[in-house]
Order: sequence, then C-alpha cells, then structure tokens
Amino acid sequence: MKKVKTQADHGNPVISIRGLKKSFEDFAVLRGIDLDLYQGENLVVLGRSGTGKSVLIKIISGLLKPDEGEITVLGHNLAHITEKELQELRIRIGFSFQNSALYDSMTVRKNLEFPLVRNQKNITRKEINTAVETVLDAVGLSHTINQMPAELSGGQRKRIGIARTLILKPEVMLYDEPTAGLDPITCIEINALINEVQQRFNTSSIIITHDLTCAKQTGDRIAMLLDGQFQRTGTFDEVFNTTDDRVKPFFDYNFIQ
Repeated sequence: MKKVKTQADHGNPVISIRGLKKSFEDFAVLRGIDLDLYQGENLVVLGRSGTGKSVLIKIISGLLKPDEGEITVLGHNLAHITEKELQELRIRIGFSFQNSALYDSMTVRKNLEFPLVRNQKNITRKEINTAVETVLDAVGLSHTINQMPAELSGGQRKRIGIARTLILKPEVMLYDEPTAGLDPITCIEINALINEVQQRFNTSSIIITHDLTCAKQTGDRIAMLLDGQFQRTGTFDEVFNTTDDRVKPFFDYNFIQ
C-alpha cells in the first residue's frame, strides 16, 4: 500500500518543540530535541524500544513535565498553561493508547458515549447517537455497537479505541504503537485506517512506532530518534538512504530479502 501524498501546511505548525530534555534519575531519555508537526501531516517518530518515543507524546499531552525546553501545542505554551486550560486542550488532542484502553464492563456503545457525556454536558441523546454511529462507520465496525470488548479481536479493539478518540473531533491525533501485537494483515488495515482518519477528519498526527511497515505506509515525514535526539528527518527513503550503523539494521530487519 503506497502512502497517498498529502498537502501539509508547512507554514502552520500545530505542535512546535524546542530544546526538549527529559531524564529519569540519572538516565537522559530526551537530550534536547526540536520538532514541528504541521497542519494536516502524519509525522512518524521512529526508534527502538526504550528510546523515549512514548515519553515524547506523554509530554505533548501534558501527562509528563519536561526538565527543559519549550512545547507549544495548538497555540498554547505548555509551560504557561493553567490546569483548566490543559484540560480543555486535551479535548482537542486524541490519544490512541497502545492497549486501546477500553472499559471491559461497558459495551462498545457505552465506551464511545463515555467521553462525550463527560465532556459535553448539554449534549442530547440524538447527538450522542449520531456521533457514535459516525465514528463506528469511520472505523468500519458499525455492527459491533452492542458487543463487549471481550468479544472483539485485537484489531477490532484497536479500531474501537481510535473511534473513541475521534468522537470528540480532535485536531491532533497521537498514536502510541498502533500496530503493536497485531498480525500482518490487521497491521495493514490499521495503517490504512490511520491514513483514512487523516483525510476524512483533517487531523494532524504523530505516530509512535518501531514498525517500519507502519512508518512507510502512514508517514508523510519520518523522524528517527536515536540516542535521545532526532538524528535523521525526512521522507522514508531519505531517512533510510544511509550507511549509518544505527539506522541500517532497522531497515535490514524489516525489509531485507
């Protein structure tokens, strides 16, 4: 599946990061990174496990605080934002967790309704039903509306997790290892869904992964995180057109004949 080229607005960064540093005790995870996510872009952050990819998106969503650096998200500097403003900002950011984070005791319908009812106090039953039906249709799982999460496959759970994120109509999507633990065919389906979400809902997305197929199929731009910094940034081919011994094994493991 070839990635359809999108027209990102490179004059309009929705996320801007400068000099970001984060350590845990004596271990420096992020060592001064700069990054921009542009309007309408799918940006893949690629790297080995434990390199700080998930730490990065937790900082962007305000779940972790950086040690140093400046992060601006949708026009808000996270260092100068109140707790109330942060909560309002999070509604505009969709976070697709690696484990889907569904409530096992709720049906698919109730899982999708939950964020709507919690965040939109005056929403009507008709509006709730329409929103649920729209996002279920978007992920191709309308028939699962009354099922429990335990009745769904891993790929279906991932799709419902994305649907629950979309129901609040976020401007930015953060995907944490979206293909982890899935079979190859389901991975292709999830990659296609990420691209469809970008086009249908006009989202800007950061996709955290160490899966090169996911990176190649979803990324308009790739940022390679190595040794706590972005060492290579560009298209998939630009990033991997190198003899760098830190980068080449990634490609060889995934694609070598």
